[in-house]
Amino acid sequence: MAVPKKKTSPSRRGLRRAGQHHKLYAAQPYSCPNCGAHSLPHTICPSCGTYKGKEFITFKAEEEEATEATEE
Repeated sequence: MAVPKKKTSPSRRGLRRAGQHHKLYAAQPYSCPNCGAHSLPHTICPSCGTYKGKEFITFKAEEEEATEATEE
């Protein structure tokens, strides 16, 4: 029977064991409740900039449209 010459380090052992789980637990996209665009879970929506109903990112295009509407 083959016997390893050296002890396998915890890092190598962990890398070997973790390789099979990457495909099983791949991140599934979900639709944003605010705009309906697809996004990854636990991240800010790239199209509207909201997360859990709160706005975190404001886009320049929206600001320019808002200023143009008030000027007219």
